Amino acid sequence: MTMFLRNNWYMAAWSSDIAPTTVLARRICGQAMVIFRTSAGVLAALEDRCIHRGMPLSQGGECEGEIIRCPYHGLEFAASGICTKVPGQDFIPVGAKLISFPVVERDSMIWIWVGDADKADPGKIASYPYHSDSAWVWSKDCLEVDANWMLLSDNLMDLSHLQYVHRNTIGGNPLEDAQAKLSATRDGDRVLVARWLLDMDAPAFHKQVCGFTGKVDRWQEIEFRPGLIQFYSGATDAGTGAYEGKREGGMHIRHLHALTPETETRTRYFFSVAHNFRIADETLTGKMHRLAVATFLEDQALLQAQQKRLSENPERAFLDIRNDIGTIHARRIVAELSAAERGPG
Repeated sequence: MTMFLRNNWYMAAWSSDIAPTTVLARRICGQAMVIFRTSAGVLAALEDRCIHRGMPLSQGGECEGEIIRCPYHGLEFAASGICTKVPGQDFIPVGAKLISFPVVERDSMIWIWVGDADKADPGKIASYPYHSDSAWVWSKDCLEVDANWMLLSDNLMDLSHLQYVHRNTIGGNPLEDAQAKLSATRDGDRVLVARWLLDMDAPAFHKQVCGFTGKVDRWQEIEFRPGLIQFYSGATDAGTGAYEGKREGGMHIRHLHALTPETETRTRYFFSVAHNFRIADETLTGKMHRLAVATFLEDQALLQAQQKRLSENPERAFLDIRNDIGTIHARRIVAELSAAERGPG
């Protein structure tokens, strides 16, 4: 298993999860934290432990105005973590401050940096315009998976499992899928994977939502960053030029997968599904969301079983095969960044 990568932006919540006065508990890379929004709309992420007697602020803590109040003895803290009030005394002890974490809200998502605050660069958070572009409609959800975050990453980087794990939902023909054209390249701390299934039968779902009647050309493009995977899939009628770059019409879907490690064996998995066809059809949007959830629940069951077996002998090595090319790049990036973070020795 991998060590935590702390100097990294992780998704902590959807923007809609945190309204003013909301107190939200999260754990990221083993660190318990409390997230809240002040009445002025300022987001704060603080350690979830009062400096007085160690009470979790998320266990009944109250947001009022610009502060959060400890539910045990009433100490109050600003969004910066600085203690602003100690009931029963006029002075506040020197150094009375909670650890605070950099937090950024962007594209309907809330991101938190748990490592060295001086290295927290918001410019490293990937843009995701499909949550705000009126040409797309999207839905969102979150699952908690009892498995290491890199097992979820492996699952998303190698889509050859679709035909086996998801045969009852989105899977296609295993024989046809084995013919997929596959490429993977590394670009700094990113990995780009492309899979093409050319002149293949359209899966049942594609036929239902886009009316394909013959063969199609399908693409599956994956972009990996530690903690975030973007997935672009689509299809057009076979031979109409998709492989050469002509992707007009047809079916286009964008998936966002944010993988946030809570512990070594538990991951909070945020995902959204966006599409740019039949966007006014709320029934279709609901159907696509339910299909995505059903699919990811199939992954959840598999990954949790995998984690249990791996925990019995965590030092045993994996066997790599052709379809692992993107996964191998991704794991190398995380290993390199983790090693650099730990430093010599």
